[in-house]
Amino acid sequence: MVDPSQAGMVAVGAGLAVGLAGIGAGLGEQAIGAAAVGAMAEDEKFFGKGLLMTVIPESIVIFGLVVSLILLFVF
Repeated sequence: MVDPSQAGMVAVGAGLAVGLAGIGAGLGEQAIGAAAVGAMAEDEKFFGKGLLMTVIPESIVIFGLVVSLILLFVF
């Protein structure tokens, strides 16, 4: 159990885990999404691969969310 005087720092850590993971995934998805749209403009059969590659960075945000929940409920 965390000391009540340190509970705020645990909350800040949880917020940073989600926020920084979201920013990083957004920056990665930006380049991937632009390339996927360009590939689909040339050939429509790249839709599935482009969609898959766009979804992969979003899983990083889920990992950040899991870390934040662990911080909030375990400590």
